[in-house]
Formats: sequence, structure tokens, C-alpha cells
Amino acid sequence: MHLAGAECNVAIGLARLGHRAAWAGRVSDDELGEFVLRQLRAEGVDTDGATRDPDRPAGLMFLERRTADVTRVRYHRAGSAGSALSTDQLRGPLAAGARLLHLTGITPALSDSARAAVTWAAQAASRSGIHVSLDVNHRARLWSRDAARAALAPLAAHASLVIASADELDLVAEAGSDEDTAVAGLLRRGVETVLVKLGADGARAYTREGVRHAPAVAVTAVDTVGAGDAFTAGYLSGYLDGLDLADRLRRAVTVGAFAVACHGDWEGLPRRDELPMIDGRPAGSTLR
Repeated sequence: MHLAGAECNVAIGLARLGHRAAWAGRVSDDELGEFVLRQLRAEGVDTDGATRDPDRPAGLMFLERRTADVTRVRYHRAGSAGSALSTDQLRGPLAAGARLLHLTGITPALSDSARAAVTWAAQAASRSGIHVSLDVNHRARLWSRDAARAALAPLAAHASLVIASADELDLVAEAGSDEDTAVAGLLRRGVETVLVKLGADGARAYTREGVRHAPAVAVTAVDTVGAGDAFTAGYLSGYLDGLDLADRLRRAVTVGAFAVACHGDWEGLPRRDELPMIDGRPAGSTLR
């Protein structure tokens, strides 16, 4: 049994890189809920914004590695504690102050109340001058592309940073938009940076100044689950450290490489002093 979840993975990644990170959400009031909070606290993530739900169970996800290259996923999330997230639960954590609010497209897929809570948080943070990061993170088993687009396209207007894989970009733009059209629309709407995750090909970053590509760091991949969240944590870490775009991207692909080179969603994420271990070193190196 492992803790997982896109927002948790990013929070742990940031904490391991030396940043203060807090997670706000709703968990079951039983051993599974305690397991979630205990794991987050053990990784240095603040859980004061978590709420225990006495009536709803923990959300579960089962991963089956069917072949070396194919993984099947089964969700048991309907009626979970997380699906009961509400706006009132986010008011206190957001009022406590933050430089950055990270959201994903998974939470608003869980319920109407969760969708309203995420929308409120993005609007409130944006009005307060807090940098809003939105990872599209579409999950086809949770909602359709049309339903996702209806919720996420308006949400993206409040984000400073939008992160998506190439096939997710039209979920924050008009249906059927190609990459250039979708990105141009986001930049016109006020998004400062659009990151396009390209897997083994690295990533592209679009700003009003143009586009920059960062190649992936070469490693032996053993588990790609959580790679996108690791990439996001690395990029946000670079943003919080004041790095320029090129160095933010380099940190992002480096942290992503750590994730795919180890088993687990977040277990292989690096500490700050470990970043040089694979950045610029050939695969198979031994540190002596």
C-alpha cells in the first residue's frame, strides 16, 4: 500500500527540495486517512489544512503492471472523502498565506463541490497575487473530455502557469485546437507560461517571448507513474528559487528523470543535494 495523488506527489517533491509545502484536502477518519496524513507529515508536508471525514471512505486506486510497458488502473473514488471537498475547507489554508497555489484537473473531476472549491481557490489566489499553477492531468476514467474542457478552460484563465501533455492542451482551449493555437489562446488570456510535457523527448515552455525546448535527462526508466508530477515539482522549485526559464526546465526534467528511474509515485524523488547525481552524468554512473 502506498500514498499517491498528483497534489501529494508535488507537495512531497517540493518538500524534499527544501521548500515549505502544505496540503489541503479531505481524508477518511480511519486508519487509511491516518496513513495518508502520516506519510505526508513524514515527508515534511504541512497537513494542518486537512479535514477528517467520519462518513466517507478513502479513495483507492489499484495499479496493475500488466506488462513491462502497460499498466492498468482501476479507481474506487465515488463517494470518497476527497470528493466531499468544499470551498469552506480551503478558506483557512489559503488565508494563511502562500507564494504559490498548485491545482490539478483531477480534483474538480471528483464532484460538483470539489469543482466549486478548486474554482474558488484559483480565483481567490489570483486576486491576492498568488502564483497559480494548473496541471491539466486529465483522467478519462473520471470524466469525459467535454466535461473536463467545460470546467478547466475557464479555470485556466486564473492560472499563471498551465502544465499539460500535448494531447491535453485542447482541454484548456477550444476543442480540436492544435498546440500552437491552444498555447496562443492561453497566453492571450493572461497565462504567463505554458509547459508541454513530452515524456522521453523532454518538454517545451511557451512564454510571450517565444518557446524553449529542454531535452529529457537520459536514465534507465523503470516506472513512469508520477513522472509528470515530479517534473512539475522540479519546475515549481526552480520558480520559487528565482531561476530563469532554462534552469527551471533543467531542474524539472532532472527531477522527472529521478522519478522514472525508481519505483513508486514519489519514493525516488531527490533531495536538493542529490540533483547533481544524474544531471550531466552518463547512465550507469557510480558515485565514489
